[in-house]
Amino acid sequence: MSFLRSLIYVTLLGASCVAQGAEFTAKVVVVLDGDTVMVQRKGGLVKIRLAEIDAPEKAQIFGETSKNSLSDMVLGKQVKVSSQAMDKYGRMVANLGLDGLDVNAEQIRRGMAWEYSHFHGNKELVALQEEAKQVPRGLWALSDPMPPWEWRKLHPNMDDKSHVAAAPVADNVSSSGCGSKKRCSEMTSCEEATYYLTQCGIKTLDGNGDGVPCDKLCTPAAR
Repeated sequence: MSFLRSLIYVTLLGASCVAQGAEFTAKVVVVLDGDTVMVQRKGGLVKIRLAEIDAPEKAQIFGETSKNSLSDMVLGKQVKVSSQAMDKYGRMVANLGLDGLDVNAEQIRRGMAWEYSHFHGNKELVALQEEAKQVPRGLWALSDPMPPWEWRKLHPNMDDKSHVAAAPVADNVSSSGCGSKKRCSEMTSCEEATYYLTQCGIKTLDGNGDGVPCDKLCTPAAR
């Protein structure tokens, strides 16, 4: 093995070890769907995939409801992040805690996601899912809910989970990292608005000073 290849291997191994078992507190600034959020921590934005659960995709039936459930719990709040690994898309896979609440498990308890632990090894999540089915609660009240992994097989071009990064750079952002946009009307997505607020310092995007930019883009409508 060449010196360069050895260095790359050691670097990747080190990054993996840091990701696994790391804990930190961060503010949730974007909820992308029922199992994916973006948090702001020292050093920038981090995209997090909730471990051991799989929520309906945004374009799938019940996808918006699942996303709203997670938003109600964590959007704009400080959460404890317990990292497990990094996935192949560059997302941190982690458990989220909020005032003693296991957010991942709560999504299962509410019937907002499927239990997705390795070989169904998380017995707590399996039990919570069975409870939600028996009520029935959330998506289990549907006549024939489709697991998101099956839905993704049928809609390979709509699997938005393959288009992710730890800190996405929005369209029309210059090579220096920031473009000339300054108003919410110029933003095309919550992710773009969040980048401009947190990385470019465009405070006009956060009129009420709550840390969440462009409420119409980033705050779910009242239900």
